[in-house]
Amino acid sequence: MEIQKVLVTSRIHHKLKDIIESHNLNKEFRFLPEDQVTKEDYEWADTYVGFRPTPNFEFGNIKWVHSLAAGVDSFMKIKWKNDVLLTRTIDVFGPKMSQYCLSYILQDSQLHDLFSNLQSENKWEFHIPKSLEDQKVVIYGTGEIGGYIGKTLSTLGMKVYGVSMSGNEKPLFEKVVKFEEASTILDHTDWIISVLPSTSETQNLLNMDTFKNVHNVGFINVGRGVTVCEDDLKEALKKGHIRKAILDVFAFEPLPADSDLWQMPNVKITPHISAVTLPNDGVKCFIDTLSKLENNVSLKNIVKIEKGY
Repeated sequence: MEIQKVLVTSRIHHKLKDIIESHNLNKEFRFLPEDQVTKEDYEWADTYVGFRPTPNFEFGNIKWVHSLAAGVDSFMKIKWKNDVLLTRTIDVFGPKMSQYCLSYILQDSQLHDLFSNLQSENKWEFHIPKSLEDQKVVIYGTGEIGGYIGKTLSTLGMKVYGVSMSGNEKPLFEKVVKFEEASTILDHTDWIISVLPSTSETQNLLNMDTFKNVHNVGFINVGRGVTVCEDDLKEALKKGHIRKAILDVFAFEPLPADSDLWQMPNVKITPHISAVTLPNDGVKCFIDTLSKLENNVSLKNIVKIEKGY
């Protein structure tokens, strides 16, 4: 594919401009905030680079769209043209999300909250931390990010199982099953981690039908908020199916101030920061993808429009 004219849109378009221009790519670029892109810009460009489509997005002469984010659900809301390629940023989110998940698992396993509370009361009490080797984790979504998280946790001794649409085996996973078979591997689970994307198949996929199969489980969501039925999650927390939930994503963001989740003692909330896309990360993947496209090298970050990821 020959690329000549690239339209880059973002609230941080100035930062992206500085980084991209330092690479001397020998292409024509336009760097614009999302609300200043015009029809003429879309007719001029053959490539669109951004975190999301602009409100007035149209394909014009665009033949390649690159998402600076890992998630592409905002692009899925567009009626897609079959001859336009969509790629996404990869290879930077797995390590970040792994560290996020691991930090909470270790905090819990090493009884940080318990010992902090005892210290505040000047109490010396003997409690034994739980080893990672004695714990089982089920990861919903075994793609690039889920696979990396699984590799990280299995390397540290955890027994890692996976749930995916295909049920295909993954390296270092004890077993991977399809969505409809998830209940067969949920027994004796210590942690459920969701990295599911937002697709028609994953809407509210994690609900009481899932939660009723577990007891006293830790739940982490770093995928998409719409994949979890929030009312069922609250009920599962109250009934003890889930003992604590670490939530980085929600169906509506920012999480409304009147949400019950804010005040639930067994819930930790973070504002969608488990894998923030830094300017250098997005540009690096864009340039790598551009080089491969122009040299007819196969890509591993192509989005399958029919699947939504």
